Amino acid sequence: METLHLTYPLEADHPFPPTTLAIGYFDGVHRGHQAVIAQARRLAEKHGAVLGVMTFHPHPREVLGKGEMSQYLTPLPEKLKQFERLGVERTYVMRFDRDFADLTEKAFVNEVLLPLQVKGTAVGFNFTFGRGAAGKAQDLVRLGTGLFDVEVVKPIHSDGLPLSSTRLRQALAKGDVEEARKILGRHYTVRGRVVQGDQRGRKIGYPTANLSLDGPYHIPAYGVYIVQVEGAGKPRYGVMNIGVRPTFHDPEPRLSLEVHLLDTQENLYGRTLQVAFLRFLRPEKRFDSVTELVGQIRADERQAREWLKGR
Repeated sequence: METLHLTYPLEADHPFPPTTLAIGYFDGVHRGHQAVIAQARRLAEKHGAVLGVMTFHPHPREVLGKGEMSQYLTPLPEKLKQFERLGVERTYVMRFDRDFADLTEKAFVNEVLLPLQVKGTAVGFNFTFGRGAAGKAQDLVRLGTGLFDVEVVKPIHSDGLPLSSTRLRQALAKGDVEEARKILGRHYTVRGRVVQGDQRGRKIGYPTANLSLDGPYHIPAYGVYIVQVEGAGKPRYGVMNIGVRPTFHDPEPRLSLEVHLLDTQENLYGRTLQVAFLRFLRPEKRFDSVTELVGQIRADERQAREWLKGR
């Protein structure tokens, strides 16, 4: 997949191939977003054009002063990886700044989409564009008439509710990673490098890999999870703890993501691991003693093994 980072105004002399675009921010690249990309694929086949995506960076809310987005369901590198997995051939990462935000709906069409040789666009039902997000999906249909095809993708429902990034965040905030999987069509995943920790897990007989995340991922609820890990040789299963380890009474509690791999003692320092959340076991809890904590860790491991055996 080819990735181009664009700024407005576009470079006038840059050649662009005929393309169909799925347009949106696409945080999470969940099943609703995938439906938009699938519609752009159908348009690409119709027009013999390149299948493309236009996404935006940084998040519009940050630029417009509507709140800081400090955590993402898919930080940009992960988002690009998911686009490529879906067969996207070209991604335009449009820099979202004040100049771009100030474009009118008509200017967005005439000064961005047409120079990109867009032959068709696919957007979600709640797509907005132009100054003040005044343009809606049907406005793009109107402005594109005679210039390029526009397909508006209806919401996809699960359990009677539309799939959305907001709903996905709410599921993760509850630790409901199985609901997150339904929304995503895949397990929720984070990626990071194994770094030196305080080795408390090793001292109590349960060595852990301490993960320093590659990007500002949205962190699921504090607690213990069954996970699948890639990057440690063959894919392995493990038990991950997310939280501040309240049993140890650290003077300055810090968030940690620690994974104990089952049936391995391999040294993983410096490796990059991809961790997929399979099941929530329990919330984080403070124990009265390390002995009580170790007993709970053993129970967590037994529960994880039983669940994995029944998959």
